[in-house]
Amino acid sequence: MNDDLQQKLSVMRTEIDAIDAQLLELLNRRARCAQQVGEIKAQHGEAGFVYRPEREAQVLRRIRQINPGPLPDDSVTWFFREVMSACLSLEQPLGIAFLGPLGTFSESAATKHFGHAARLVPQVSIDDVFREVEAGHADYAVAPIENSTEGAIGRTLDLLLNTPLKICGEVVLRIHHNLMTHAAALADVKTVYSHAQSLAQCHEWLNRMLPGVARVSVASNSLAAQMAAADPTAAAIAGDAAAQRYELPLLASSIEDEPNNTTRFVVLGRQDSGASGRDKTSLIMSTTNQTGALSTLLAPFAEAGVSMTRLESRPARHTLWEYVFFVDVEGHRDDPAVATALAELGRRAAYLKVLGSYPVAVY
Repeated sequence: MNDDLQQKLSVMRTEIDAIDAQLLELLNRRARCAQQVGEIKAQHGEAGFVYRPEREAQVLRRIRQINPGPLPDDSVTWFFREVMSACLSLEQPLGIAFLGPLGTFSESAATKHFGHAARLVPQVSIDDVFREVEAGHADYAVAPIENSTEGAIGRTLDLLLNTPLKICGEVVLRIHHNLMTHAAALADVKTVYSHAQSLAQCHEWLNRMLPGVARVSVASNSLAAQMAAADPTAAAIAGDAAAQRYELPLLASSIEDEPNNTTRFVVLGRQDSGASGRDKTSLIMSTTNQTGALSTLLAPFAEAGVSMTRLESRPARHTLWEYVFFVDVEGHRDDPAVATALAELGRRAAYLKVLGSYPVAVY
């Protein structure tokens, strides 16, 4: 290395060291401010909930808006999410229940939303995810609700009917499926393990590349990876986190049939979320079984100028051949137009439950 190049690099490295010191001071200054916020809330009797989803969404949106680059928006969003997570943990580390074991896409969704300072509480079923928060053993739940390829997650919808928990956030996670195994080649794979949803999302790839190979549905992709790690003739379909956790080499990457395969998760807690400025409201409703009843039920949204973004029917568990409808609309329940529509819907619906208003996911 010539002297001129070495001198130039030394100058830049000195500047980077100085910037790092400034960053460290600013990060600790921010942390001290976060601690003071907690102290102020405690003095006014509002220390119960340290996590405010609407405030986090506002911060992240603002950061993306003022980001001049060259760092991309996704990178600065990740960084500030982790900063907020670390600062929040100084007040109280949040316990987050999700469908485990560790290494699942649900874990990835939980850490994407709450950061790595959160206390992860993996559960063996979606039912247990809900119960863990209902019983107060965890602060929040992260549960899958729909996939862009396979549609709604029925068990989550069923549990939302009766839970006292409220939806206070959402996470949108791009799903990349990988085939991981200790086998040296596709011809050596005799069995493929994965969750039923993942097997379905990779159905055409499996038909082309592993025709005739047994496909076995298991409770989670992470469990599939654990099983494949113990059998050199088996493979698992799972995400990067599972491959890293169980030290499984990837034999094929991004094998999902749909290139934009995405899963949406809901965040559930015991609190309502305030308005963030860009929100959605989720609800469940039912109507009488008569001609035109559904169109009559949906009319209040159009009359109030509220945009409906999702309508999903689900059999009512208590009555044969009757259905409940899961609806997402734009806006917060406290917005005048949404409040007007909900009030009129309450007069028309045979059953109505507002699941929560919450910030639209900040990607």
